[in-house]
Amino acid sequence: MKRRRVLLLFGGRSAEHDVSRATAVAVASALDPAVYEVVPVAITTDGRWLLAEDAIVQLQGARDALPGAFAVSGPPVELPSDPGRAELVRLEAGAPVAVDVVMPLLHGPYGEDGTVQGLLELAGLPYVGAGVLGSAVGMDKIMMKRAFAAAGLPFARYLSMRDTHDADEFAARVETDLGFPCFVKPSNMGSSIGVSKAQTRHELAAAIALALAYDEWIVAEEAVVGREIEVAVLGDDPPEASLPGEVVPAADFYDYADKYEHGKAQLLVPAPLTERETLEVRTLAVRAFEACRCEAMARVDCFLRADGSLVVNELNTIPGFTPISMYPKLWEASGVSYSKLLDRLIDMAIARHERRARRAGRQR
Repeated sequence: MKRRRVLLLFGGRSAEHDVSRATAVAVASALDPAVYEVVPVAITTDGRWLLAEDAIVQLQGARDALPGAFAVSGPPVELPSDPGRAELVRLEAGAPVAVDVVMPLLHGPYGEDGTVQGLLELAGLPYVGAGVLGSAVGMDKIMMKRAFAAAGLPFARYLSMRDTHDADEFAARVETDLGFPCFVKPSNMGSSIGVSKAQTRHELAAAIALALAYDEWIVAEEAVVGREIEVAVLGDDPPEASLPGEVVPAADFYDYADKYEHGKAQLLVPAPLTERETLEVRTLAVRAFEACRCEAMARVDCFLRADGSLVVNELNTIPGFTPISMYPKLWEASGVSYSKLLDRLIDMAIARHERRARRAGRQR
């Protein structure tokens, strides 16, 4: 059987560059070398695309990109060029590259937001994950909340602001309408980068300034007191929800350091929930997935309040696949191994591409 050639697109221009590199190592290590060839393509923080040996250097350097990430769950991840791992295709720079499918592992803007997905659509290449629309809605927290509202889903109260507006006036509205504590976030960013919890007006001003350093649009949200429950969603016709997991942060909230550096947060898989709570959160996750027109995969994050009510927080269309990431852990607990999960995602990408290619106006 001819092996499939998978282009792993990683790195990127966003602040989540190192997270992406670590994800690429884990994915490449899990792809069966009897079934796949791997073509690594790195995007640097200044937007350069690297192929061949330069990309492999970036991939190998990811071992040290997140110091704590690879020591949290068992032994360190081996590099994909080691024996028994997926074969890295070492192409000559400038040579044409024929691939069967692209797997974007780009977190945040310029990768998870529909930009790369649009490029791949124009190039006529199958790719893993949500399409242009789902990616864009899933990346922008403001548009995501509007989609949740249209679908009648429960979510935290929020206010939004653009950088052309008056920050002091916005802070006054947040204090009056949402109160303290509250969270301030860039509208387009992930991995809790640029996110702050504000307890006072002074902290709120600093949080607004930090969020605006990452995006021209920001959101302020009321603080929801509850357990953080996450569900992995796979497929789209119909989508399937995994067993839920629970994040117990070591810090005040589940921030970047807690996710990728310190590794002290507890990930409870499956989450200790009642049968009713499990059913309700899985149902809510699928509804959120469909509200944002997602496809293939997403991780949906919710809060379970003490009174038993659920609030959907957000979803991520390219969830992390690092060794400590919740998405693959949830599917493993639901009976789908890491390697089989990748197989299914790649199969879905190729099937979607073939299905859409039959539509009028899409033929090449």
